[in-house]
Amino acid sequence: MKKEQKYLLGKTANKGVGLMFIKEYDVVVIGGGPAGLAAAIAARKKGVDKVVIVERDATLGGILQQCIHPGFGLKYFEQELTGPEYAHKFIDQLADLGIEVLLNTMVLQIEKEIVYGVSKSKGVCRLTAKSIVLAMGCRERTREALELPGSRPAGIFTAGTAQRLINIEGKMVGQKVVILGSGDIGMIMARRLTLEGVKVEAVLEILPYLTGLTRNRVQCLDDFSIPLLLQHTVTAIYGNKRVEGVRISKVNDELYPIPGTEEDIACDTLLLSVGLIPENEISKPIGISLDPVTQGPIVNQIMQTNIPGIFCCGNVAHVNDLVDHVTIESEIAGEFAALNATNKIDQKLEVVKVTAGDGIRYAIPQKIKPLVNQADVNLYYRVEKPMEKVVIKVVSNQNVLASKNELKSNPGEINNIRIPGEQLANCRDNIELLVSRE
Repeated sequence: MKKEQKYLLGKTANKGVGLMFIKEYDVVVIGGGPAGLAAAIAARKKGVDKVVIVERDATLGGILQQCIHPGFGLKYFEQELTGPEYAHKFIDQLADLGIEVLLNTMVLQIEKEIVYGVSKSKGVCRLTAKSIVLAMGCRERTREALELPGSRPAGIFTAGTAQRLINIEGKMVGQKVVILGSGDIGMIMARRLTLEGVKVEAVLEILPYLTGLTRNRVQCLDDFSIPLLLQHTVTAIYGNKRVEGVRISKVNDELYPIPGTEEDIACDTLLLSVGLIPENEISKPIGISLDPVTQGPIVNQIMQTNIPGIFCCGNVAHVNDLVDHVTIESEIAGEFAALNATNKIDQKLEVVKVTAGDGIRYAIPQKIKPLVNQADVNLYYRVEKPMEKVVIKVVSNQNVLASKNELKSNPGEINNIRIPGEQLANCRDNIELLVSRE
């Protein structure tokens, strides 16, 4: 290894001498899941030479490696792939493009142009970068986040943990299962468990509507006659060493349990599919502004945060419904990270703010630079509740910049509306996304 890449730090407790790995890059991508892979490849194809992916796991691909079911790539590749197949479409390009990868490397802190981490093989790392792309993904909400009452036996898993145990570790989690939450991973695991001969007693959802994709309800629940109980939640967990059962209750419009609706279900396993949280622990200390709704960084249409040179994409920006959407926005982040590294972005342009009106849960990007390449801008959004026959409008100072009709909108699915570049060229007022009836 080159002399400038190694520095003695002194003796460590177990391995004698610790080393520091120091290297300069054009673009450092934090995270080797679908977002990080797409961003790194896009950056390299845009012409920068020194691109590295920093991944804390032992392999690339992120969550896709445990998603052995089909359904990926229908939009991006126009073919149906499993999660590992989708991931390897990108992994296979890394060596040919000369993209460096640091596996088993945990990022601990970032500064404007510096990434600090610790690597299993290289020790402490100090990576300097002209651009940084945040692609850390998200994590699942746990029982502690929900404050579920009851005893604390074995047999309570997040749906993603159960998926990893079954699909990668080859270990079955239980034989009689209740799933709390109608998120996509939960519904997919309901089907997976059923195919393995496990009895899925019910999928419960506290809201009056589905929170995942409609296609997953049809393919994973309806096709296997698995009950979906809307406006229901778990109000108690029973068991000593192992889960023995749960108590469920119907909830009112304020999401409080309704007395007299309690029912006990015997089971040995409870899976939680109750939401995802973007991994922004390293984003906050540096002063990156976060959206209180998405819990991800506030970005403009080139996926740049409020700190010039730091971009983000994928589930660390907002929880996506499809990996195809992750890839598309991550390619934007990688492309403009490369342009920033070569000083081809005008950082002085003013931005207009995008706000979500009544009926819209959030819109992303939250800011738009009207003059960037005079290009059209895709505005992605989620609605607050299921709606039918509505008109989605993008309005600025009472001027309609774009509109579209939607027959159906579901909170579990991300939609988008395209704003023409010529409409944005002279826009200097804030933009609002609105819903109205036809």
